[in-house]
Amino acid sequence: MRIAGVTIPDTKQLAYSLPLIFGIGPTRARQILKEVGVVPTKKGNEITSEEEQKIRALAEGFTIEGELRREIGQNIKRLKDIRSARGERHTRGLPVRGQRTKTNSRTRHGNVRKTMTSGRRSLEKT
Repeated sequence: MRIAGVTIPDTKQLAYSLPLIFGIGPTRARQILKEVGVVPTKKGNEITSEEEQKIRALAEGFTIEGELRREIGQNIKRLKDIRSARGERHTRGLPVRGQRTKTNSRTRHGNVRKTMTSGRRSLEKT
């Protein structure tokens, strides 16, 4: 089964395979299955073509996949263009939402730890 260009695995339960689509999480997946009337523990190869069409129609009613990625990219670009604080954080590759950067942001901030002792050692060598 394919929804929005994503292949849903046949061997996985639908409640766990629908969140593979960007923009559909666990809650929205359960909500879609409840509206269609499909048991969440059913697997992809166990549903009828009628149920598959209903699931596809409901899922594509939301903003998902490429359209959602485009919208998020445009929002970030807008923040950068108006030079807001959040836009500047995006530009510099720093955490945007107020996280601590002294110790916890190694993946966004860079994986280098700059401490006072390392600075003194470099001064002593020269």
